[in-house]
Amino acid sequence: EVQLQASGGGLVQTGGSLRLSCAAPGFTLDDYAIGWFRQAPGKEREAVSAISASDSRTYYTDSVKGRFTISRDNTKNTVFLQMNSLKPDDTAVYYCAARVGHLPSAKADEYLFWGQGTQVTVSS
Repeated sequence: EVQLQASGGGLVQTGGSLRLSCAAPGFTLDDYAIGWFRQAPGKEREAVSAISASDSRTYYTDSVKGRFTISRDNTKNTVFLQMNSLKPDDTAVYYCAARVGHLPSAKADEYLFWGQGTQVTVSS
C-alpha cells in the first residue's frame, strides 16, 4: 500500500505563504496524477489543485487561482503546493492523494491513495 506523507502546514497570518509537500517514501509517484484536497470543520472535502503525472497539466479550484501553484519534482518524488496570499477561508486540513492514471482530476473518488493530512490555519 502506498503511504503518502503531506507536510508543511502551519499557522500563518492573512497574506502569508506556506508550501505543502507530498512525498511517498519507497514508492515512485511518476505514473500518478496527484491532487490536493482540503476539508474545513463542518464543510465537505473539496479539491484544491491537481497535477498530471508527466506533462504538468494542472487544475485549480476557482478560489485559489492566482494564489496557489502546484508543481512536482519527479527526481525528488515530491509534489508541492505553494500557497500565497493566504486567507482565513483557506484554513483546513490539506490532504494529498494519488490517482492511477496520468490526468489531473477534481473528483476525490478517482484517487486511490491518500496521505494523513496537514493542518493549515490562517489567522485574520
